Amino acid sequence: MILLHSSVAGNRQWRATIEALQDQYHVIAINLFGYGQTSDWPDDRQQTLADQSELVQPFIDQAHGDVALVGHSFGGVVAMSAALRRPDKVSRLILLEPIPFCVLADAGRVDAYAEIARLRGFVKRCGGSGDWEKGAACFADYWNGEGTWAAMSPERQKTFALSMRPNVHEWDAVLGRTSQQDWSTIHARTLVAWTRDTKRPVREIVEVLRERAPHWQYREFSEGGHMFPLTRPNITNRLISEFLCDTDRERDPGITFFNLTDRNPVPAIPQSGRTP
Repeated sequence: MILLHSSVAGNRQWRATIEALQDQYHVIAINLFGYGQTSDWPDDRQQTLADQSELVQPFIDQAHGDVALVGHSFGGVVAMSAALRRPDKVSRLILLEPIPFCVLADAGRVDAYAEIARLRGFVKRCGGSGDWEKGAACFADYWNGEGTWAAMSPERQKTFALSMRPNVHEWDAVLGRTSQQDWSTIHARTLVAWTRDTKRPVREIVEVLRERAPHWQYREFSEGGHMFPLTRPNITNRLISEFLCDTDRERDPGITFFNLTDRNPVPAIPQSGRTP
């Protein structure tokens, strides 16, 4: 199982998932360009999803047997690209709040696309002028909720702002012309999960995906926002485990709604066996 992180996070976002599932699966959490020890993206070249998914290919090649990809937000789109490239190896795909924004423009979702394009423009301008903290404040409040930036300690703000640098290039990958793919042709058995209170562009992306890939499975949670994989790891870990353990049974495609909150926690995942 290969885990792909969201923007401004790095593979450390998966610590709770690795701890919960490492006795069941061979878990790999990679860093995308600009995170951890992975090289920075060059400023003189536009990034594409193919560039990011190329980082995943060696791990897919080294795997004995089929591979499951799990991606959150930007990592979800990279996982989609990798799955499209390797139908021979990727058998399961779990997409948590994926953001293939180009489907919005393609489907005529003008307002939702304009909303995310405004955020992209602001972040890119801030990055171009070197005002990383201003861009980080806008980005944090958009995805995590108003007041998130102000609630951070000065040290946390500094760390978050530094982590914004790779994101400037990631917008090119998700909004560039090369990001327009026929995602419905992904061969892997696919699950899409999102929350009812997420951002409008994500909700409308899911609506478009449901129209174009009705054979996928869809799970909606009552709350948690775009960052629920980080803030609700117990829910995320159970979702992953149940989907991966359920491969031998046929499931009807469609949408399932879960009313899961911190007041109604998901039980711990039983540790039973290990799958290479």
